Amino acid sequence: MSGNREIAVPKDGALEPRRLPSGESVEDRKARFQKIFALLHKAYPDAKCALEFTNAYELLAATILSAQCTDKRVNMVMPDFSKAFPNPKRLANAEIADIEDVIRSTGFFHQKAKSLKSMATDIVEKFGGSVPDTMEQLVTLRGVGRKTANVVLGDAFGKSEGIAVDTHVTRLSGRLGLSKETDPTKIEQDLMKLAKPAQWTLTSHVLILHGRAICDARKPKCSHCVVDELCPSASMKGSV
Repeated sequence: MSGNREIAVPKDGALEPRRLPSGESVEDRKARFQKIFALLHKAYPDAKCALEFTNAYELLAATILSAQCTDKRVNMVMPDFSKAFPNPKRLANAEIADIEDVIRSTGFFHQKAKSLKSMATDIVEKFGGSVPDTMEQLVTLRGVGRKTANVVLGDAFGKSEGIAVDTHVTRLSGRLGLSKETDPTKIEQDLMKLAKPAQWTLTSHVLILHGRAICDARKPKCSHCVVDELCPSASMKGSV
C-alpha cells in the first residue's frame, strides 16, 4: 500500500468519524465483505471461541467472566469455578463471598459474582436447571446481553441467530468500512446484512482473531494484513 496518511483514531481504533466507502452500494459492500470473509477464514482456518468449555453452562459463565478480562485469564479460572460450581443449582445456592473468592482474579468480581448467582438462580427457577437455547430467553438472564447470548447460541448450541460484537468486532467493522455505527446492536444488524446466516458465528471469530493478531487498536500492522486491498483504512497512521 502507499505511504501512511494522517487519520484521527479514537479509543477503539476505528476511523473517526466512522464512514462507509463513498459511492459503495449495499450490494457492493456485501461482495466486498464476502471477499474479506474468505481471506480471513483462509488466514484463520481454525477460528473458534477462545474460551474453553465443555457445556453451555460453562460457556455462559465464562463469557460473563470475560467482561473486562482476557480469555486467557478466564480459562485459568474456569477449572476451579467448574469444580466449585459444577451446575447452575450449586452456583445458585452458593454464597456470594465464595463465588468472589473463585473469580477474584478476573476483575470486577463483586458485580460478576452477583450476575453469576442471579443468572444461575433464574436458570434453576425459570428454565428447569438447563441453560435456555433461544435469544429471547438468554437475554432475560442477569449479565447476559446479545453478545453473550450470541456466543452461547453459536458455540454451545450451534445456532446462528446473530453476530457477537465485542471491542475487536466493533473496531474492525469501522476500519473495514462495514458499519458506521458505534452501538454494538446496530453494528450487529449491519454485519448480519452482509454475512450469510451460516457465517454469522464465524464472522465474529475471524474478526476477533484478526483484531488481536494484525489489526491492533493502537498500531495496526497494515503491511501484514491479508485484506488491506479491501480496507479503506489501510496504511493508517502508526501502522507498521
